[in-house]
Amino acid sequence: MPQLNPNPWFMILIMSWLILLTIIPQKVISHQTFNEPMSQNTEKPKPKPWNWPWS
Repeated sequence: MPQLNPNPWFMILIMSWLILLTIIPQKVISHQTFNEPMSQNTEKPKPKPWNWPWS
């Protein structure tokens, strides 16, 4: 059964992982985002007091 021979498939596995771990991340990292995130105000709004209708 030739599909159980690991010789050619092991090298294909190693080469594909090398490609995935070296070339692909560099291509993904090279992309820039068009809309840079803006810093938001860190000040929280003060809550309004609750006006109870029965008091």
